[in-house]
Amino acid sequence: MQFLDFEKPLEDLYAQMNKLKETSAKNQVDASAAIKELELTIEKTREQIYTNLTPWQKVQLSRHPERPYTLYYIEKIFRNFTELYGDRQVNDDKAMVGGMAELDGMPVMVIGQQKGINTKMRQLRNFGMANPEGYRKALRLMKMAEKFNRPVITLIDTPGAYPGLEAEERGQGEAIARNLFEMVNLKVPVICVIIGEGASGGALGIGIGDKVVMLENTWYTVISPESCSSILWRSWNFKEKAAEELKLTSEDMSKFGLVDGVIKEPVGGAHAKPEEMADTLKGYLLGALAELNKLSAETRIEQRIEKFSKMGFYDEVNE
Repeated sequence: MQFLDFEKPLEDLYAQMNKLKETSAKNQVDASAAIKELELTIEKTREQIYTNLTPWQKVQLSRHPERPYTLYYIEKIFRNFTELYGDRQVNDDKAMVGGMAELDGMPVMVIGQQKGINTKMRQLRNFGMANPEGYRKALRLMKMAEKFNRPVITLIDTPGAYPGLEAEERGQGEAIARNLFEMVNLKVPVICVIIGEGASGGALGIGIGDKVVMLENTWYTVISPESCSSILWRSWNFKEKAAEELKLTSEDMSKFGLVDGVIKEPVGGAHAKPEEMADTLKGYLLGALAELNKLSAETRIEQRIEKFSKMGFYDEVNE
């Protein structure tokens, strides 16, 4: 179990409990009452910590190394997942995964960014930062879903699209922009869920849908707090302040009307009870699809366009 810096009180309590369990086993002494009391203290402390999280602490939670990633949710929520590969132009981007699956017997297409669960896999997955071919693969799968009338579900978790020179040479901006255009006009239901980090165009590239929701301890904004701090203050030392000023939390995004809802996480974050989180997410997906399937394709597209057209502030100049 790994603890973040603001979880130090929990770490100390767990250390006490583990030591007590070792001593009890070694000396064959019944310490069940003391252990139970410590467990209650741990739960109360956890609730106190997680009731008053700062924006920066939520950013840290979204990056927790034990937090469930896309492939975990696919395994727990869907059945008969068949991964599909390649964009039919360059190669297969390991940072973007997707394929056909079943959600309680309903055929769907599920797509998402995958960061990797250890150092080797993180390098293979490029830390969840997709290249243009990743977004083109995602679009290929979306168009396939449209052809076979399968709802599209996207799971967003990325620190941003890959910013390397080769990605720009292969048309990173165009690939993301094309996805935005095409996703608005998809005839099948589209649900987008931010399960971790939702940074910039990397998130938007698979983030246009009838329903766009966030897990409670995630963030969604144009730039990471560290990058924002380095631009405004020429240092990463102001990342906490940047996180606060960016208004990037799920609560902020909901207030602004930029997302359609927030899915509650277990106390302690999604990584504390991943199976419970998967069950909660599955319940939301089933309810949302039942609602969207009642609408015609034309109605869904009109509502999608209207929703995203209302976002932001702009003026039209008549010459």
